[in-house]
Amino acid sequence: MEFVVYILWSQEHDQIYIGFTENLIQRYHWHNHGPKGYTLRYRPWKVVHVQFFESKSEALKREKLLKGGQGRIWIRENLNKEAGFISA
Repeated sequence: MEFVVYILWSQEHDQIYIGFTENLIQRYHWHNHGPKGYTLRYRPWKVVHVQFFESKSEALKREKLLKGGQGRIWIRENLNKEAGFISA
C-alpha cells in the first residue's frame, strides 16, 4: 500500500491545502464535491504536488513538515517556480 502527501491549490482564492491519504482520487473528489469540511469554501481545487511513501509514518512526517512555516515557504517558492501555479 502506498501513502500520498498532496498539495491542493485554489486559484480563485489563492489558498493551499496540504493533506495525506491512501486514495488520492477519492480524497480529491471529496475536496471538490463533498458536502462539508474546511475545503468546501475554497473550491475548486487543483492537485499541484504529490509525494508517495511506503509507510504511513513517513507520509505523516512529511505532511507535518509541509504544514509548518518552513514547509509553506518551500511550497510557495518551489511550486511557483516549477509549475507557476501558486502566486508568490
